[in-house]
Parts: sequence; structure tokens; C-alpha cells
Amino acid sequence: MNIGFNAEKGLGGVLVPPADKSLTHRAFMLSSISSGTSTVIDPLKTGDCLSTIGCLKSLGIEFSIKSFGEGNRSEITIHGRGLHGFREPLNVLNAGNSGTTMRLLSGLLAGLPVYAVMTGDDSLLKRPMKRVIEPLRAMGGSIAGRDNGSYAPLTFLPGEGLLMPLDYELPVSSAQVKSSVLFAGLRSKGTVVLTGKIHSRDHTERMLKAIGLPVTVNGEMIKLEPVVELPAFDFRIPGDISSASFFIAGALLSGKELKVIDCGINPTRTGFIRVLKRMGADISTEETEVRMGEPIGVITVKPSSLSGTMVTEEEIPDLIDEIPLIAALAVSAEGETVVSGAEELKHKETDRLVTTANMIESLKGTITVFNDGFMITGPQRLKPGIVESGGDHRIAMTGAVLSTFTGGTIVVNGFDAAAVSYPNFIEHFISLGGKADE
Repeated sequence: MNIGFNAEKGLGGVLVPPADKSLTHRAFMLSSISSGTSTVIDPLKTGDCLSTIGCLKSLGIEFSIKSFGEGNRSEITIHGRGLHGFREPLNVLNAGNSGTTMRLLSGLLAGLPVYAVMTGDDSLLKRPMKRVIEPLRAMGGSIAGRDNGSYAPLTFLPGEGLLMPLDYELPVSSAQVKSSVLFAGLRSKGTVVLTGKIHSRDHTERMLKAIGLPVTVNGEMIKLEPVVELPAFDFRIPGDISSASFFIAGALLSGKELKVIDCGINPTRTGFIRVLKRMGADISTEETEVRMGEPIGVITVKPSSLSGTMVTEEEIPDLIDEIPLIAALAVSAEGETVVSGAEELKHKETDRLVTTANMIESLKGTITVFNDGFMITGPQRLKPGIVESGGDHRIAMTGAVLSTFTGGTIVVNGFDAAAVSYPNFIEHFISLGGKADE
């Protein structure tokens, strides 16, 4: 699907972003292994999250979906089968394009007395899995995969159900690896301790603590004590700040005011906002409530003049999804913007350093790409043109919001990739002042 986007008059107003993808995945998975019936309200029901539902259904989990009100709101009831309740699937589990589904579900499957095979689409089959498989094997999980477990399809051989304790130093800053090991640790015979590069999204730790499980977190270590069962829970999913970030960038590029409401503002997800403030953006957050340990609030963006900045490796985990948007804003900013330490972007839906550069260059901009980042000197004047999404939802949507800065239409080829995380992006783009045509 090729869509032409035009936002010459800017993007601004009030935005309620779609439900948080990371929280939706975790809510579905944790409720499936709870000892009771949980309710997840307003989850994200598209793309990757549907892959998670499909895999869990194949493992015997029942979902009851009830829609209500306006805006495709829904309430999903999940009937948990307990820590050891997954049924052996009759067929191969398909994680689609979802790395979160494959990596986190690996932690729930490792060592269970079931045989299971999990695969995905062509993109997912190229993404690294050994970073997850190695600690799960160290806990006693018998897992095979291509190139000794480096890539899917992954095969899980039956175990006894319980796993061994683990003291593990995380070699990469990855919320998916961390969460997978913690999920496996829920069936450990003893304590699981994680050290090393533990700083990444902390949704799993917050959710486990919120439902009363024995998780201890400090700046250098995460510790999970043995667990007997998980209680059921109810959780209304807040808006996804990574999705809201596209329109935050659009408002800044076009000099408009934007208010984002009912949005998650977890500190491990607001690195983008911290970088924007350093660039001179007039942007603020206000916490209004906490759900399942997650702070939720309002983000207000006002017209601002931006300057270039340095984004370092230490900051990358808190803004990993927003790097293409930093490139988009850097084009409009005064001076030099340099991003480094972002090698992880090579292992996303695309090599996102390459596709980000292709996007800027296709609009007649200039960018220098490094092995772990890029440099942009602004301000530049981009021109209308064609952006190839490469099947990457974040490149597709970044290309769309850049139309606020080009004075004309940007055609995004393969825009249907955006449905993975933001199914109503076009509707919101139009409601905030833009135009979109097939």
C-alpha cells in the first residue's frame, strides 16, 4: 500500500495514542500463566500483538473479546492456565514479525514438558535469537535453532517443568532478553539474579512487582525469588509513547502545539523527550496516575527552535524506537547532531541505520552513516519525494511526518507496515491537520 502524505499546514491538536505495544504483549503473556481470569482493557489489537494472541491460543489459552464504545475500544478476558499449564501445540507457533513475541515466549516455553516449534516471517528469521537462547539453556532449557540457536525457527524439547537458578550478566542492554529470562525464572527452583547491562525498558519488572511477586530491583541488579503462582489481574493499557513520538516530532517540525493524553511516561521510555529538551524543545510531562506500576500522564509540546545534540550509547536503550525521528528532527535543527552506540538498530525489522539514511537521502537530505550511528548537520531543506518503508513500521511513519517539513507530498511505499504498531495512524494524521491519499 502506497500512501501520499501532506502536512503543509502542520500537525497539532490533541492526541490519544494507540495502546502500548510492549505492555500489551506482557499483559497477555503474564495473564496466560496466571492462576485465574484476568482482564486487559484497551490493548493493542494488531500486528505483533495478534501474533502473541495466536501463539497463546495454540498453547491452550482462551481469550474472550468484547468491544464497546467508540474508537474500537475493547476488553479482553484471558483465562490463565497457571505456570505449568500450556498445552502442547498441534502445529508450529507463528510469531509473525514480532521479535517480542518470539523472545519473551521463549522464556515461558523453556523447560516445559511440551514439544513446540516457533517460527516467524522472513524478517524475524534473520534477527538474532542466541542472546535469549544462551541464558535459557543455562537454566536447563533444551532449545535448538538454526546456527546452534542463533536464528529461528526455534525448537523447544520437553523438560520437567522447573528450571535451574541463574546468576547471569546480561551482555546486551535488551528488555526482550531481560524479560525472557525473568519469565523463565518464574519456574526456577531457586533465585534468578541478573546483572550487567540491565538498564532497558523495565515494564516486566514493574508488572511483576505490581501483582505482588518477589522481585528486587536496584541500579546494578535484578533479583527474582522462587514463585508458586501468579495472581490474576486487571489492567487498562495506556497509550504508547513510541507511537505518540511520531506526532510529537511532527508538531515540532511544523511549529504547532500538541497535547498527548493518557500516555505512558515510564522513565525508561522517555529518553526521546529528554533528548528533545536538550535540543531546545518546549515539552513537558505531567503524571496523572499509576497503573500496574506504570506512570501515566499528559505530554504537552509547544513550538520551539531546535539545536543539534549528541546522543550517546548510554541513552540508546531509552529511545531505541525513536532514532529515525531524531534523524528527522536533526534535519531541521541548527548545527550538528550525532547518534552513536546504536548498533542494535541493525537487528530491527530492517537495518534501521541504513533505512533511516535512505529515507533522508530520498528526500534530498544529507546524512553520514557510521557503523553504530549517524551524523546530520542542519538545518537542511528536504524536498517532496518517495520513501521506501522496507517493511519497517517506524520508517514508514517517520516518512509520513516528514511531510510537515518538505512543503509538499511524501509518498510512502509499503505504508501498510505501520499497522504493526499504529493501525489508526492515517486517521490520527488527518485529525491533527494532515492529508493522506492512496
